[in-house]
Amino acid sequence: MEGGGGGGGGRSPGHCPALALRGDLMAVGGGSRLLAARYREAGCDSLFTYDCINAEKTLGNNGQDENPTDKGSDDILAFAFSPSGDYFALTDDSKRLILFHTKPSWECVSVRSVKRRCTSLIITAADDKILIADKSGDVYSYSITEPQAEGKLELGHLSLLLDVALSPDDQYILTADRDEKIRVSLAKAPYYIVSYCLGHKEFVSKILVIPNYPDLLLSASGDSTLRLWEYKSGEEVYCCHLSTICGPETTKADQPVTDDKGLQKMSKYLQDNWTVFEGFVGTERRYSSLYKASFDNMADYLQRQEERLKQQKKKRQEDLQRGSNGEIKKMKTEESSL
Repeated sequence: MEGGGGGGGGRSPGHCPALALRGDLMAVGGGSRLLAARYREAGCDSLFTYDCINAEKTLGNNGQDENPTDKGSDDILAFAFSPSGDYFALTDDSKRLILFHTKPSWECVSVRSVKRRCTSLIITAADDKILIADKSGDVYSYSITEPQAEGKLELGHLSLLLDVALSPDDQYILTADRDEKIRVSLAKAPYYIVSYCLGHKEFVSKILVIPNYPDLLLSASGDSTLRLWEYKSGEEVYCCHLSTICGPETTKADQPVTDDKGLQKMSKYLQDNWTVFEGFVGTERRYSSLYKASFDNMADYLQRQEERLKQQKKKRQEDLQRGSNGEIKKMKTEESSL
């Protein structure tokens, strides 16, 4: 189960369940299903459920089904709460963006089509836009105040985007891609690149502007490191190698996880409804295909070299043998002439 966006967002790795928290709100998505509740609100035990299978089909500009030959599975790909908690957005494998209003009760506001399948999304602090990063390396913005409006292209990478984040004041857009890069762009003019945060050796899977420290960025990567950045300058502040601190997992039987009443309530929601997600656990690894391929060219080179040496040796022996046979034949010819 995966959380993100400072507790406000989640991504489903393949079909696996993901968790998002914002204030007293929680949301869990897995497969095509979403469960949401107010887990810290006393006396509120209602559970909101939504299944993307039942979402309305989106239509293109010509009134036809959008990309009819490229039908998705309706599985949820990414979701996030707005910083205020007033809004919640998700995208699915059928390339739909679904917007909800969470207060006073959960309500679906709109269903729109997106250009390509999404990898991550985030909602601005002003609650006016949703930023969506997709597999082609682009970031589109979608209006919340105009919930039926089409998306606007904001920026693009030359590589698959894995995450998108915003500074708390909405002034900077931060994007992370498969090619180890973190880019910092100016939100009002996204073509203007403020800095790059470079240092990871593998894909950057997650980025987070640290709450209460708006100038610091935390990043996670397939190189098994966590890195801390002053992102406006692109300077790396600290690098933590996870392999040095992660030991074997240990569990204690019959021990309560927490005394927090809200967390206990959230755990009960998950336990009571786990059958909804159980079939999607461990079905796919999100990042396994993103690692760089490595080739042992030296072994191939040495093998080919050995074969060449054997061939050369064999040729020399054959040449010597032919030369020796020629001398013997010549000597016999001279003897017979005498």
